[in-house]
Amino acid sequence: MPTSGRWWPVSSGPVLVTRGLTAGYGGPPIIQDISIEATPGRVTAIVGPNGAGKSTLLRTITGVIRPQQGQVLLDGEDVTGLAPEQLIRKGIAYVPQVQNVFPTLTVHENLEMGGYTRTSGLRERIDQLYATFPDLRAAMKRPARTLSGGQRNMLAMARGLMVDPSVLLLDEPSTGLSPRFIAAVWERIRLVCSTGVAVVVVEQNTRQTLAQAAWAYVMVLGKNRLDGPGPDLLRDEEVVNLYVGRLT
Repeated sequence: MPTSGRWWPVSSGPVLVTRGLTAGYGGPPIIQDISIEATPGRVTAIVGPNGAGKSTLLRTITGVIRPQQGQVLLDGEDVTGLAPEQLIRKGIAYVPQVQNVFPTLTVHENLEMGGYTRTSGLRERIDQLYATFPDLRAAMKRPARTLSGGQRNMLAMARGLMVDPSVLLLDEPSTGLSPRFIAAVWERIRLVCSTGVAVVVVEQNTRQTLAQAAWAYVMVLGKNRLDGPGPDLLRDEEVVNLYVGRLT
């Protein structure tokens, strides 16, 4: 897979692959024949207009929705149709856009809950994440409901990282945030990538996401329309003509 020469490190190959993935909610399929790859240490972006099926794709990869056709491969292993908890144990962490923290629990308790599958090293992992997310250390005793939107998103990301995943799926992590917190979210995503995690980001903030992505997929009406290095797609004539008026 080509790269665009930005900050992402060199990768040995994809850790997450979908092949011809088709899925929906009982009626006509929402996504059709979707094939993507995500590689360690890089951001893979999935962008497109509302209703394109981006979030449905993440839910299918993580076992929330069973695919009608196609495969999900993790490190070459076929994990298609496994339950979400099984996929977490295998190394796929999913941070949904909403209901991604326990509002009545403290920050620290949320992190402990995020590490429920761990058999050892819970305290050490929490300390590592406090180093990555220093705002969370300062707020460790506060209930999650008292955090700002940006802090909650940071907490949700940290909870996902408690299981030491090889793949982290983020559904619109910057939605509703101020520019300052958007920049902070992307800074943390870069830090996560630097540890070798493959990060897959679904976002509405398309301009910034494409600028950050080593590789990106443009979805339209449930199908892959285009793919390539994120910064290159920002200059692609079709993307500019069709979407630049809607990109933010």
